Amino acid sequence: MSAIPFNRDASAVPGVAETLSPLVRRVVAPNPGPFTFTGTNTFIVGRGDVAVIDPGPALKAHLSALEAALDGERISHILVTHTHADHSPLAKPLQARLGGIVGGAAPERVSAPVTGAAVEEENDIGFVPDRTMADGDVIEGPGWTLEAITTPGHTQNHLCYALREEGTLFTGDHVMGWSTSVVAPPDGNMNAYLDSLEKVRLRNFATLRPAHGGPIGAPEPFLRAYAEHRLAREAQILEALKRGPATIQALVPELYKGVDRALHGAAALSVHAHLIRLTELGATRAEGAPTLRAVYALSK
Repeated sequence: MSAIPFNRDASAVPGVAETLSPLVRRVVAPNPGPFTFTGTNTFIVGRGDVAVIDPGPALKAHLSALEAALDGERISHILVTHTHADHSPLAKPLQARLGGIVGGAAPERVSAPVTGAAVEEENDIGFVPDRTMADGDVIEGPGWTLEAITTPGHTQNHLCYALREEGTLFTGDHVMGWSTSVVAPPDGNMNAYLDSLEKVRLRNFATLRPAHGGPIGAPEPFLRAYAEHRLAREAQILEALKRGPATIQALVPELYKGVDRALHGAAALSVHAHLIRLTELGATRAEGAPTLRAVYALSK
């Protein structure tokens, strides 16, 4: 298994509009944390008439920074990758100030997992797009073309956006340069996630621009390593279950030795996602339903 070649450059300055390429600028929101790294990347695509991708959390400072960055320009579209609270809540306030059509997918009504610890940003269940984006939908502006690509897995309603002119994919939380992505049932689904990773890999993008952290300049080996990491985790789970039935709570400390215990809540959800997939594949079984609290064992 290849090590994931993470980009952990943390030099981004919140609130500053940074030019990344001829068509792309970035403004980082002031919401750093264990699941957001230096903060949410809000991307501005184009010049004059622009699209904004992932407007970010509902923070007045970030709204002011975006207004300053867009002074004299017009927003045609505000696009959301998914409806976690660090990505979509600023869409409507930004629209109220600067206009534009809000595009994305409405959040699914799913119950939150119970782990005893906060493991991800909350779902922005009040988000309602003006335009519901489907796979292959295209939005155009002067000199730029964005294509929506459905990538369920991290959430059921996750979208990525491809900038055709630069061979760039804005990946939201589907692929992050600094860390693996959280796949947390019931909204997250590991089977869908692995399928979406392969879907992105086959497109042969030149650059991936995640919603947290820096870019990925060599996507193909990165995505291969990303998928291999997930499959290696499944192999570890199966190896651990050879020693007998176990709960997820018992497996996590063994599988994540050396990892900060504050992250074990998120790790438990990832293991749960893997065990749901392994149970569906017939490799494992649960005593009763494959819940977060169930006892799991090998099927054979």
